[in-house]
Amino acid sequence: MATRDPYSVLGVSRSASADDIKKAYRKLAKQHHPDLKPGDAANEERFKEISAAYTLLSDAEKRARYDRGEIDPSGQERHAGFGSRGRSGSRGRAYSSTADDTFFGGGDDWFSDLFGGGRRRPGGPGAGAGAGAGAGGSAGPRVRGSDISYSVTVPFVEAANGSKRRINLSNGKSIDVAIPPGTENETKLRLKGQGLPGMGGMPNGDAIVEVHVESHPYFTRQDSDIHVEVPITLNEAVLGATVNVPTISGKVAVKVPPGANTGSVLRLRGKGVVNQATKQPGDQYVKLKVVLPDPPDAELVKFVEQWAKTRSYDVRKKAGLE
Repeated sequence: MATRDPYSVLGVSRSASADDIKKAYRKLAKQHHPDLKPGDAANEERFKEISAAYTLLSDAEKRARYDRGEIDPSGQERHAGFGSRGRSGSRGRAYSSTADDTFFGGGDDWFSDLFGGGRRRPGGPGAGAGAGAGAGGSAGPRVRGSDISYSVTVPFVEAANGSKRRINLSNGKSIDVAIPPGTENETKLRLKGQGLPGMGGMPNGDAIVEVHVESHPYFTRQDSDIHVEVPITLNEAVLGATVNVPTISGKVAVKVPPGANTGSVLRLRGKGVVNQATKQPGDQYVKLKVVLPDPPDAELVKFVEQWAKTRSYDVRKKAGLE
């Protein structure tokens, strides 16, 4: 089979940097290493093709000569005849030293993390020594299980006070997930070991649960504080009153002082959400809104007409709007 263009083999452009070429090689090598698919001849040939392509393109001089058309994809001189066969013509599981060093060498030994044990070089000298019993080798790949993502939707008050939600895992089991008090929208909870199983004795992955908090018809949240707007009547505003105000823990009686106005804010200490860092609750802020009778009360209208004849006040001038 004719040797393919090394750029095409690695899936990079001719203008790719050395770092891009190295990243592409490592990605493909992880996918096609023979130890991941023992006995798969087609996969082994693919790995050898990937290694050969990287060997050529990782050598700046060879890459330049290939780009100029002086050598072919196998690294041979063009029109050099049949008497000169390079390393790429060898048979069996032979891999280039350049690709091998990139795959196994130096401090960046991601292959040993993938397979564990000794750094066994496939097909190279002493391949059996590192993989034998008692030598730290492994009969198969050692890979940590993958994480799996889930999502749950929780009402505003339940997220503020804490709750539980049951989710169905990919293995068919169900598990109750604790929603901590004060959970914010799009918080991600990690459930250790509830992901996909690991291989070769490696640990399972985790379940990552993203919590979506529903909006509330009248509560809003700012950090650990809760805000709510509460309507009051004209007589409650003028004379003062005690009114029931909703909080995330139930209704509480709140005193409205005489002369309260729209926009007046009352503070309820400790009635907010528990701060996850300090474990202390925030506050609730109650914004008052004076609401007139609807439809207008005839007696009230008549009273205000008489009252306005002798008593008036310019609220817009006071606010600096006139």
